[in-house]
Amino acid sequence: MSVGIWRFFDGAPIGVVRETAAEVEELGFDAIWFGEYAGRDAFTQAGLILAATARLTVATGIARFDRRAPIAAEAATRALGEAYPGRFVAGFGGHLPGARPVPAIRAYLDGMDEAALPALPPPSPRPRRLIAALGPRVLDLAAERADGAHPYFVPPEHTAVARERLGPGKYLAVEQAVILDAPPEAAREAAREHVGLYVRQAPHHQANLRRLGFTDADLADGGSDRLVDAIVATGEETAAARIRAHLDAGADHVCVQVLARTPKSYSLLADLRP
Repeated sequence: MSVGIWRFFDGAPIGVVRETAAEVEELGFDAIWFGEYAGRDAFTQAGLILAATARLTVATGIARFDRRAPIAAEAATRALGEAYPGRFVAGFGGHLPGARPVPAIRAYLDGMDEAALPALPPPSPRPRRLIAALGPRVLDLAAERADGAHPYFVPPEHTAVARERLGPGKYLAVEQAVILDAPPEAAREAAREHVGLYVRQAPHHQANLRRLGFTDADLADGGSDRLVDAIVATGEETAAARIRAHLDAGADHVCVQVLARTPKSYSLLADLRP
């Protein structure tokens, strides 16, 4: 049973990043994941976190395709894999503007695999490569061309679908948002704010939710109660049960994004791990 922490570090001073990683490691979590949106370069930040910890797996969740050329992504992956054997996971995702997603991702992975880097041979073990896959075609591509998938903003029902598409031999690391110790009214507000951000601005998440049976009514006005409850697990018992549900549905690893964090959030979550 493998549980890690997922979070954005955009805007956080590097001292806070290091302190958070050290806390996550001290509490016994397996990995720390972070997104790449409007902050530091994903590979630079991964290197800083790896240097600040001793055993923690550090994963990009995700490094964006549109931020760097394939050869740069491959060179950074090899360098971190050589420097920190077995501790770096390269998760990739995002969109390449103006391109059809599956052919564009395939071409990007081709560019990584064919990168001319004679002075930097692939390390052993090679860092695990994951794709932020939601729909069936991208999940199939992750099964074909990567070590597995890193779905984000999904309920356990999607985890079961992803495991079926990937097959038994691929790694499935799933993000799960939780709120642990906020008052009910504040928890509902924070959960709806989180869900609303994605259902308003992310067509690929909208499409994925529709595939799972959610309706236009569920996606309206920042998300129905049904949708909010499916995406965000509120309360300690619900969070523990949701982590277990993902694992039971076929996830190898659940990376938990704690919304509305308080100083004791991570220690509470450490106590709740199944």
